[in-house]
Amino acid sequence: MKITVELPDDVARRPDPGREALEALAIEGYRSGALTHYEASQLLQFSRFEFDGFLKARNIYDHAYDLEAFEQDLETLRDLQASGRMPRP
Repeated sequence: MKITVELPDDVARRPDPGREALEALAIEGYRSGALTHYEASQLLQFSRFEFDGFLKARNIYDHAYDLEAFEQDLETLRDLQASGRMPRP
């Protein structure tokens, strides 16, 4: 799908206003939850790792894998191992 947007002159004079607008859309869509990580990365034609780097370069850590998520995953792993549903290495 192609979308046309009319930009104010001061914005249109920037080096790559279309890309800036697209990046802003992807960032805000991802931050708000309107776009998944995958959808936002596809919008910018990035791999998931490139999109992570793009966000990190802009100090955007919304939805980042944090210590709390890691600890929860570790607890789940231990539960699975204790129940025998996941063998220990």
